[in-house]
Amino acid sequence: MSSSAVRAELPVRSVDPVRLLYAAASLLLFMLMLVGFQQFYLHGRGYPAHPLASPIRTLLIAHGVAMTLWMVTLVVQSLLIVGGNRRLHMAVGPFGVALAVAMVLLGLWLPIQTTRFEPDVTLWGLNRVHFMAIPMITILTFGAFVAVAIRHRRRAEIHRPMMLLATLSIIPAATDRITGLPNLYGASIWGALFGPFFTALIIGTLFLAAKSLLTRALDRWLATGLAVLIVVDILIMRMAHTDTWGGFAAFLVR
Repeated sequence: MSSSAVRAELPVRSVDPVRLLYAAASLLLFMLMLVGFQQFYLHGRGYPAHPLASPIRTLLIAHGVAMTLWMVTLVVQSLLIVGGNRRLHMAVGPFGVALAVAMVLLGLWLPIQTTRFEPDVTLWGLNRVHFMAIPMITILTFGAFVAVAIRHRRRAEIHRPMMLLATLSIIPAATDRITGLPNLYGASIWGALFGPFFTALIIGTLFLAAKSLLTRALDRWLATGLAVLIVVDILIMRMAHTDTWGGFAAFLVR
């Protein structure tokens, strides 16, 4: 039998389109991170093009490195699954867990320190103390999604959407720094309702629609998780404006 005939008889392994969709989403979020934090990557500056505050420079860099590593790990893990290398994917898992823990700790400490050294800043109509609600509750939301994903790491139908939603919960830190993007909706009802989270929620909704069309079924885990994320983001924006949160955040800063 000729070699060409042997090759013709070998089964051709098809790639799961859902895996490709998750990999594409991971790459999109990675690119958004690069664009949003280009001042940090290219010039070692904060947004918009101002020097990193020297008292917290190390903390800012550590936070930036941790988020970058998370996004790189997300892309690598997605591509490993596309390639069918589940064993290596599982081996990288503990690194992702440790990284997530570091991100939560850094994400809780950084807003406190930033408010101490850069108090006179207004973002989304909030002074720095009230704005602390956005990064601090966001990073706790990230941690909650990651925890669910880890708990169900052997159930891909839960693990994959939870990891994606965890990343969607923190990507506003990057999209809010993309020049001109927040201006598209900032002054609208969507900006008032969702603040910097709007772009990430649109991406999540489009992903859910694309997956539903691809599989001809609604992913209940993804849909439920996205609904939770939407509600949490609305509550964050409402809470940030309250005196109760302002007093609590001021206590943390003191």
